[in-house]
Amino acid sequence: MSRVVLGVAGGIAAYKACELLRRLLAAGHEVTVVPTDAALQFVGEATWAALSGRPVHTGVWADAHRVPHVKLGQEADLVVVAPATADLLARAATGRADDLLTNVLLTAHGPVVMAPAMHTEMWLHAATRANVETLRSRGVVVVDPDSGRLTGPDSGPGRLPDPAELAAVVESVLADAAVAGRAAGQDLAGLRVVVSAGGTREHLDPVRFLGNASSGLMGWALARAARLRGAEVTLVAANVDRPAPPGVPVTTVTSTADLAAAVTAAAGNADVVVMAAAPADFTPAAASGTKIKKSGDGGLELDLVQTADVLAGLVRARTDPRQVLVGFAAETPDGDADLLELGRAKLARKGCDLLVLNAVGPGLVFGQPDSEITLLTPEGSDGPHAGSKDTLAHIIWDTALSLRSSR
Repeated sequence: MSRVVLGVAGGIAAYKACELLRRLLAAGHEVTVVPTDAALQFVGEATWAALSGRPVHTGVWADAHRVPHVKLGQEADLVVVAPATADLLARAATGRADDLLTNVLLTAHGPVVMAPAMHTEMWLHAATRANVETLRSRGVVVVDPDSGRLTGPDSGPGRLPDPAELAAVVESVLADAAVAGRAAGQDLAGLRVVVSAGGTREHLDPVRFLGNASSGLMGWALARAARLRGAEVTLVAANVDRPAPPGVPVTTVTSTADLAAAVTAAAGNADVVVMAAAPADFTPAAASGTKIKKSGDGGLELDLVQTADVLAGLVRARTDPRQVLVGFAAETPDGDADLLELGRAKLARKGCDLLVLNAVGPGLVFGQPDSEITLLTPEGSDGPHAGSKDTLAHIIWDTALSLRSSR
């Protein structure tokens, strides 16, 4: 169990922090809420106390004998501020200590994650941009806001990311404190990356298809991690029904042919391409234009042909020798070949630079929040690594960045 301080600044998005609190509690963390006076104008102290099951700390003078303005920061494993208003960012960047939350930020021993939320003009203002850069230079993880509907009729960048997105960031930082340094340092800044996610569908008729159980969770985690670390990310999603990570444009596709076309187009000027999607290997030779009807007690014979090998096609089309191509291999080892043998054979067959290998089966990988992976390169293997997909995503990016840096 980790001790988390949830700081809440005075913005309308404070209500979303209630859901973030519940997600952190559900993950098993002990959460202490520290709202600013302005935040209490939006969500009252009783709400925070009832949801957290703990006393709410609102000022430096309450319980002074316990020295909360020092102890809370010192004892926390992580401090997350959501929403972080323009005012809070400015006060934190200049080292102000004029309320309990800014005191906590100055005394924090663990990582600090801040999720800004404000109107677009405020987020894009030079002063706010400078404050964000200052905070990142000091090791603070600043999660870029989402784009969408703001207070009133306004729309644009400045929206607090979905609580599920923020919880995923918090979990990845708690799992590996080094992630905070990489995110604060924006070590992927300047890189253009393409990530594919989900499972393709090959239609037999207008209502039926051949597909697989890929949920897209790993691709989403990879896109989220890359954006958090500063990369320009394009996500190609095959049949994934979930909100895109903040700041990540999504191209939606259905079939393997669609996936191949979209990824190939996006990969032309990419520095790293990660094929986390699960493309179907076979497609009907001819799909029916109408629903296929049952006929007596007979079965149905299908004439299937192989689909395009998307990853091998990317390898053949590569023109930039520094471009890193990452593939995934979901395998079912048996008595004839173990997992590593299957992975090495696929790596040689595909010709990519890095292969992420995992075993699939009931309750494994597809649709699960956790996984176990082994990383294969022509030079050798690394792993297995086990953990949440958000944690594993950062390990994959570390390896891909290392491969690119060595070229």
